[in-house]
Amino acid sequence: MKDHSVRTLIAAAALFLLTVSAIAQTPQLDPGEKLEKLQFPAVTMQLKGWTKFGNGHVYTLPVRAGQHLKISFSTKSKFAFLAIFDLSKPDDEAFFGTDEDGMSFETTIKENATWLLRPYYSKVSPRRGLGAPFSILIEPLVAAPPAKPPAEPERPSLFPKAPPKPQ
Repeated sequence: MKDHSVRTLIAAAALFLLTVSAIAQTPQLDPGEKLEKLQFPAVTMQLKGWTKFGNGHVYTLPVRAGQHLKISFSTKSKFAFLAIFDLSKPDDEAFFGTDEDGMSFETTIKENATWLLRPYYSKVSPRRGLGAPFSILIEPLVAAPPAKPPAEPERPSLFPKAPPKPQ
């Protein structure tokens, strides 16, 4: 009987942990938003859409440690932006946003995660219409080789260099 109770407790704990990890990976959508699940592209991928308030698309992108990529956002509107969230983190803060960080983001992934790409139309701006067209470019890049430390430049000297010592 005791063995059965321990098994039940372990099964319940495992189910709880699976549920918690699933919740951490499930994005909170605004009313009317549609979720589109992407795969890490082998070649450049372009997403086009419209930032319709209440009818926009958001995207999940699984990334793995060591992958190198660049994400660029473009739009003709000065009120449309892109925010990128890491769904494996418990906080709700975007780690990149085109409103503050520029129109492109390039990085080498440090750990496996799922990112949420959310294009949006600013609610606090005076605007006309209900949205704006946008384009998101996801470019997988070849990781740059590790940078060598810069060689120390030769400094002028009053004394000549000593000849190499014989070994």
